[in-house]
Amino acid sequence: MKQFLKIMLSILGVILIGIGILVVLFLLEMKPDKDKEEKVRIQAEQYLKEHFNDNFEIYDTLYDNMGNFSFEYAAKVRDKKSNIEFFVYYDDETKQMVDTYIADKWEKDLKSEIRPFVEESFGETTDLIVYFSNDNIGRELAIDPLKPKL
Repeated sequence: MKQFLKIMLSILGVILIGIGILVVLFLLEMKPDKDKEEKVRIQAEQYLKEHFNDNFEIYDTLYDNMGNFSFEYAAKVRDKKSNIEFFVYYDDETKQMVDTYIADKWEKDLKSEIRPFVEESFGETTDLIVYFSNDNIGRELAIDPLKPKL
């Protein structure tokens, strides 16, 4: 009986230690690397100077540790006039900095155009989500972010 109890307690101890290690590893993976955040912020500041005017500001960084986006680190940027928020990040495929400004602007503009019709047809409690699946549409169509035509 004593030997059985020792074996069960040993197995339980190993399981608890394994769970503890997994929790610690998970928590460590959730924390962003400060050096990489600073690097993307510096790269984004340079990118904004080259492609945008002074109406745009970096207000934060994003660490995508779950693989939701096509990047790991990005700078969060806001247009001071229109309050459009978008990402600036390093694209591993093109080996250059890119932004999602045009896609985010078009989402906001399209949502404001469609909302009156949706609310009239379905009521004010209806939720409306507009999403462009291609965040790089502005770059692909060579649209100047300062003169986006829409």
